[in-house]
Amino acid sequence: MDVAAYTLGLGRAARAASRAMAKADTNAKNAALNAIADAIDRDAALLLAANAADVATAQANGLDAALIDRLTLTAKGVTAMAAGLRQIATLPDPVGEMSDFAYRPSGIQVGKMRVPLGVIGIIYEARPNVTADAAGLCLKSGNAAILRGGSEAARCNQAIAACVREGLRTAGLPETAVQVVETTDRAAVGTLITMTEYVDVIVPRGGKGLIERISREARVPVIKHLDGICHVYIDDEADPDKAIRVADNAKTQRYAPCNTMETLLVNDNVAELILPPLAEIYRSKGVELRGCPRTRDIVPDAIAATEEDWRTEYLAPILSIKVVEDLDAAIDHINDYGSHHTDAIVTENYTKARRFLREVDSASVMVNASTRFADGFEYGLGAEIGISTDKIHARGPVGLDGLTSQKWVVLGDGHIRT
Repeated sequence: MDVAAYTLGLGRAARAASRAMAKADTNAKNAALNAIADAIDRDAALLLAANAADVATAQANGLDAALIDRLTLTAKGVTAMAAGLRQIATLPDPVGEMSDFAYRPSGIQVGKMRVPLGVIGIIYEARPNVTADAAGLCLKSGNAAILRGGSEAARCNQAIAACVREGLRTAGLPETAVQVVETTDRAAVGTLITMTEYVDVIVPRGGKGLIERISREARVPVIKHLDGICHVYIDDEADPDKAIRVADNAKTQRYAPCNTMETLLVNDNVAELILPPLAEIYRSKGVELRGCPRTRDIVPDAIAATEEDWRTEYLAPILSIKVVEDLDAAIDHINDYGSHHTDAIVTENYTKARRFLREVDSASVMVNASTRFADGFEYGLGAEIGISTDKIHARGPVGLDGLTSQKWVVLGDGHIRT
C-alpha cells in the first residue's frame, strides 16, 4: 500500500463529505446516531469478541497494564457506547445557532452563527470507545472525521466502524463522513497531521509521547493535553467523611484515566486525622504511597517522595501525598506542578471554595467532588472528543460546542456605509 496516497484519498473523501454534513438537517444526524447505537447493541457480542482478540494480542506483546486497562471493553462499556450516542442525539444541534445579535448605530444587526470546523482528524491509542464517541460527536456537530486508532485496538475499531457506516447509510448520509484508517502503518499519521488542504483540526488522545510527537510535527491545528496530573486538596474545614470518600474515589475508582488523582494535598491542621484512615484504605487496595517528610511522620511506611513525583502522572496504583500549610500553599503547588487538567478542593468553607475555583488555573476545578467526574459523559456532553488543557478555542472535555466555531453574521436592509 502507498500509505501517503491512501491517506490523501481519505482526506479528499472527508472534505467532500464535510460539505454534505455541514448542511445535513438535525433529523438525519439524529437518525444516524440512533441507527449506529442500535447496530452497536445488536453486534455487542461481535465487538466484545474482537476486543478480546485485541487484548490477547496486547498481552502477548507485553504491553503495560495501564494500556491494557484502557484497551479492555466490557459488556457495560458497549452499552455505555450506545447510550452515549443516543444521548448525543437528544442534545441541541449547535449548527446554525445564532446569538449575540445587537443593532449598531448604522442600523445593521451584528451577531454570530455557530458552524462546523470541517474535517477533524482524531489520533488515539487503546480506547476503542473513542471510535464511537468521536464518530457521534463529529456527526452531530456537522463535521467529517478521519479516525486513526492504535494498532492494539485494530480489530475492535474496525468492528465499530462497520456499525458507524451502517448508521450513516441508513440515515442517507455519506459513509465517508466517518472514516477509520485501516492501515496500522505509522506513516499514515505523518501524512494526516500535515494535510492542511483536507484536515482542519487534529485531536490526539493517548500517551504523552504520542501527543508530543503530534504537537511537534503537525501543520494542522491541534487540540490536546499532555498530562493528567490531577490534585485533591483536603482543607482544614473539610468534612472528614466527604474528604476520605472523595480522595479514595479520585485515586482508586480507576488508575489509568487522565482524570485520576495523582497527588493528594492535605492541610497540616487535619493531616493526623485524615491521613491514617486514608492510608489504610490505600494499603488495602494495593496503592503505593510516596510522601513528603510530614506525611511520612504520620504514615511511616510511605516512601520518600522526590521532586519528580510531584510532576508525574503515574496512571498506576501510586499516589504522591504532601501536607501543606494552608489554601495558598495548595493553590501554589497545583499551579506550579499541575498539568492544568482537573483539580478539586474538599471544604465546607464557601469563601475558600470560591478562591480555589477562581485561582486554580485548570480546565476543570471542583468542590467536594472526585476528579473522576471530569468526563464528557458526566458533564452532559453525551461523550467527549478528548480533554483540552489549551486556553484557545476549547478547554476541558470537548463536546459539540468545542467541535464548532462561530462566524460573524450581519443583517441589513440595503444599508450602506457612509
